[in-house]
Formats: sequence, structure tokens, C-alpha cells
Amino acid sequence: MLALERRNIILEKLQDEKRVVVSELASQFGVSEETIRRDLEKMEKDGLVTKSYGGAILNESTSIDMPFNVRKKVNVPGKQRMAELAAGLIRNGDHIILDASSTSVFIAKAIRDKKNLTVLTNSIEIIIELSDMPDWNIICSGGSLKEGYLALVGPKALESLSSFNADKAFFSCKGIDIDRGITDGNEMFTQIKQVMMHSAARSILAVDSSKFDKIAFSRLCDVKDMQTIIMDQKPEERWLTFLEGCGIECLYPEEA
Repeated sequence: MLALERRNIILEKLQDEKRVVVSELASQFGVSEETIRRDLEKMEKDGLVTKSYGGAILNESTSIDMPFNVRKKVNVPGKQRMAELAAGLIRNGDHIILDASSTSVFIAKAIRDKKNLTVLTNSIEIIIELSDMPDWNIICSGGSLKEGYLALVGPKALESLSSFNADKAFFSCKGIDIDRGITDGNEMFTQIKQVMMHSAARSILAVDSSKFDKIAFSRLCDVKDMQTIIMDQKPEERWLTFLEGCGIECLYPEEA
């Protein structure tokens, strides 16, 4: 097993258990404890974990982005619920933008029954997911590949995205706060999402309950700049009151 694969499995374990022990990991992977310590040192340097005595704990800062293959396994039921709600907003023949979030991948899976869609995205995963749709127009933004994210970013991606006019843009975020607005952990991703917003007639945020009242490093926009917010469950009443006051459409599963 490659070191990168092993570290990603360790991250998945941390997502579930919040803490790992060196001796247990060494036994699980059949490697030395020193090898595991080097893995944890690399992960700490990347800001993903904090080493502790005999192991490590997950760094849950909103400014840290987990690798894509780890994020897509987190809160799968919630992302599926949001994807179903998003699919209900998309009509045959629509021109839509999907960001490179794991939530958008679930949206892509949920809309495969639609006809004649045009999908513009900076997500390699979404391009692969929709590559077999015969009557669709799939447009790649181009740009530079961000390691570990399966996302295209940079000046070329921004230029490409700004040259289109879409009906709807769907994207996610790392934090949403009444005062500080909608935020993300990485300035490059924030810039991409800002251009997506400007290139679409309707901006739709898909955000799970864990992101509410959280503030990440890079500010995307005010909450009131959204036309629609899709959630995995009903938010607190103070949030519903605030969003209603902003004139924002709120969608969430009735049974949640």
C-alpha cells in the first residue's frame, strides 16, 4: 500500500473516531510504529491532525480541507437528501454549474434522469460521473489541478467560468454565519465560487447542518446573496427567521 493511501485511510478513521493510536495503526497496516509516526508527522504538517501522546486527533478547524476521497464519505445520507432536493430544481434543458465539492458529486448522480442538460464544472469527479450521458453537454472549466481535491483552479478556470451564462449554480461551503456570511477554507475555491455565482441567474448553496454558525478562512459572500439554500435537515428557528427575512428560499427534508 502506498503511503498516500494509508494516510487517507487514517483520515477516514479519524473522521469516524476523532482519535487514532500509533500501535493500533501499525498493527492494522502491518508496518512499523515509526512508519505510522512519519505518516502522522506529514499529516500534522499538512494541518490535518494534531499529534498527541501515542497517536493523533483530528484537526476540525473550518480552515482545513480534507482530501476529496475522504470528504465524499462524510455524511453520505445528508448529501443524498440535499442532492434529491437540488435535482427537483433542475429542469430538462437547463444550463447548470456544479462546483468541485463532494455534495455536487451527489447532485450529479441524482440528476442522471434529466434530459439535454449543459453542465459546466471544475470537478474532475463530476466529469467522470457524467461522461456517459449521450444527450448532455459537459463543459470542463480547464485550469490547474489542485492536488488531492480533483478540482481545477487558477486563472484559466476563472476565465473559462466567467465566459458562460448559466441558469443555476450549485455549490457548497465550509461555514455559514449570520454576521460573517458564507465562507470557505481556501481562497482559490472561494474565487471559483464567486465567479460561478456571477455567471448564473440563480445561486444555490447546499450546506449541511454542521456548517451553520461556523466561520472559515476565506469569505465568499453575504448570506443574503443566495437565492436558495438547501439543507440536510431543518435548521434552528432563528436561522429560519433570518433566512425568511432575507427572502431566501429554504429547502430541507420534511422528515428531517
